[in-house]
Amino acid sequence: MSQTIHLIGCPVDSGKTRRGCLMGPDALRTAGLTEALCDLGLTVQDVGNLTLPNLSDITPTGPGFKRAENIGWTRVIAHASERAQQTGTPIFLGGDHSLSLGSVLGSARHAARENRPLFVLWLDAHSDFHTPLTSDSGNLHGTPLGYLTGREGFEDFPRVETPVPQDNICIIGLRSVDAAERAALQKSAITYCDMRAIDEHGISRPLTAFLEKVRAANGLLHVSLDVDFIDPMFAPAVGTTVPGGATLREAHLAMEIICDSNLLSALDLVELNPFLDDRGATAQVITDLAASALGRRVFDRPTLHR
Repeated sequence: MSQTIHLIGCPVDSGKTRRGCLMGPDALRTAGLTEALCDLGLTVQDVGNLTLPNLSDITPTGPGFKRAENIGWTRVIAHASERAQQTGTPIFLGGDHSLSLGSVLGSARHAARENRPLFVLWLDAHSDFHTPLTSDSGNLHGTPLGYLTGREGFEDFPRVETPVPQDNICIIGLRSVDAAERAALQKSAITYCDMRAIDEHGISRPLTAFLEKVRAANGLLHVSLDVDFIDPMFAPAVGTTVPGGATLREAHLAMEIICDSNLLSALDLVELNPFLDDRGATAQVITDLAASALGRRVFDRPTLHR
């Protein structure tokens, strides 16, 4: 992992119908993300928020809510992702999960340039393995893994020149998967771990096994953290809350294990909707988790005197 961190704001709010995620990047900045990472001795470069490009050349022919906007965002985020990884580790501040259409595409292009395999760790209550052809809602924040693995229905989007192999993907935290996604997942080579498996075996076993696989292949690791991976008791500011998620301690453990691996090449922080937050509590949780992924430990934090 590079000691240079690029913070890239992605105020994407077009992947779903409930508005508010466009405020996520600035909420994370307000919660002190830059300061938390600088305190770890990292060099932090905040490039600001990306902007949606001109959409006049986009004439979508396929289904999907706000498809043209999502195509535009995918283009600009993919370019920023590929460019940032040439000089550091990018953290994409979201923004809804459709931003990962672009952020992981950029990682795939960078991995191909480096002649290394790309692995994707998806921390999420949902599998996001839909396509515009299978999604009942048409919300494209539920389709990134479908797009990145080369499934059909994305003809207007930037071409995925090097699809991510299904067996290079691990989803942890599942607890809301509809029938179509379940059937597709069961036929796939994707590794998936639902909350029952975490309850029975803990979060460290499947995560460590996946990271060992990444290391053995000399792979690059793109981690995509959705707020709804965490139980809404601790992180309420998300429009897709599902009870029974990872506890705060489980989430921090996952981030610390990722840090220990020294494999992280890119990180998404997605689906933060400050409009639904409780006095910035969720933004602070995500900031703290990002810090754990990049080197902070519990014993590094002083206990306040009572």
